[in-house]
Amino acid sequence: MKKYTVNEINRHVNGILTGDPAVPITGVEQIDRAEKNQLTFIGEKKYIKLWSQSNGSAAIVQDGFDLEPGENKALIRVGHVDLALARVLELFEPDLPACAPGIHPAAVVDATADIGNKASIGAGCFIGPGVRIGDRARLYPNVTVYDHCRIGNDTTIWSGTVIRERCRIGDRCILHPNVTVGADGFGYRPAPDGNSLVKIPHIGTVMIGDDVEIGAGTCIDRGKFSATAIGNGTKIDNLVQIGHNCRIGRSCVISGMVGIAGSATLGDGVMIGGATTIKDHVVIGNGAKLGGNSGVISDVAPGQTVMGFPADEYGQTLRQWAALKQLPALLKHIRKR
Repeated sequence: MKKYTVNEINRHVNGILTGDPAVPITGVEQIDRAEKNQLTFIGEKKYIKLWSQSNGSAAIVQDGFDLEPGENKALIRVGHVDLALARVLELFEPDLPACAPGIHPAAVVDATADIGNKASIGAGCFIGPGVRIGDRARLYPNVTVYDHCRIGNDTTIWSGTVIRERCRIGDRCILHPNVTVGADGFGYRPAPDGNSLVKIPHIGTVMIGDDVEIGAGTCIDRGKFSATAIGNGTKIDNLVQIGHNCRIGRSCVISGMVGIAGSATLGDGVMIGGATTIKDHVVIGNGAKLGGNSGVISDVAPGQTVMGFPADEYGQTLRQWAALKQLPALLKHIRKR
């Protein structure tokens, strides 16, 4: 069991400590479930009132909150609770499942594949011809990497992931279980006979930058030609669909259940709420924010916040919703007249 004093944790997050610095901390928990020797966090004022009833021994608190530690307890005041909490969770993070460097005897690795220094290839993995696996990359059991792919240094790929031919994954990426990179795009046209569909070949690739994280079950389709591209530092949640030839910028955040149709373009720093849909060929500007469950059918300007279905400027959508709530009373009034 990992254990730190409150004072050690405070030094790690560079906070301001009040209360007993010697309190031992063995884990982290939310405020209403915390037990003795656990650390909790208070980032919003509505949780202040819960501190006096909490069994937790210490809390990371937003600087400026009117709060006292209490007997045999401690508070660590910080400027940003979530960022400080992230650093604390790093201290208590358990070791990853074992995946020793080298090629497991039950893996299938083509003789032409190039496996980097201290890379780990787990049981049941398939590594195709001409593949390059970077140094210290870690492929957990049952990962499939088809022909002529490139996997960067220090990248981790979890079980069940399939990377189709000629795709490239950057350095320090994390692909969670059952990600699919490079499947065919969804392209069909009516056949001349009017009774069937013609499949459009997708001969492009997928290019994923450095420090990208892709959630479980997410699918990124290959380009019809050229490449579907994901920029450095972008974070993608579970069960996201990214269509062929999309271009996604740097440090974007894409929440779960988002669907992005083919050839859409996202600038840098775009944030997308869960279950949002984006029409094909739409352009989303740098720093734009798309509210959850939105339906984006037209371009969004840089820095703009939109929401609703169809998505519109944030304030305009709220006014529309407020007006809709008044419709029953308005109709009742009209009928009386």
